[in-house]
Amino acid sequence: MSFVIAAVVVGIGTYLSRAIFILALANRRIPDSVLVMLQFVAPAVLAALVVAVLIDESGSAAIGIPELAAFAAGGATAYKTRNHIATLVVGMTVFWVVRALV
Repeated sequence: MSFVIAAVVVGIGTYLSRAIFILALANRRIPDSVLVMLQFVAPAVLAALVVAVLIDESGSAAIGIPELAAFAAGGATAYKTRNHIATLVVGMTVFWVVRALV
């Protein structure tokens, strides 16, 4: 029962933390400087995810064949399409397929 309560509390907290910004900014114009900064959120999150996967607990690089294949495929996709979603989908698909095969 405590798991259900915790899940509901976390769900409500997540909803409220997102809804506050939507409701507070509903009738306001977002400044251009903020819009420019928001363009860098997706690449920063993607970079953080890549670093989290490639570094182990001791701080050393943990790079294998699946990671290198995914990095190459994702990098090529990013260079060709400039689309963050396509980069993520291609990179993760290659990672999972190569990891299953190796």
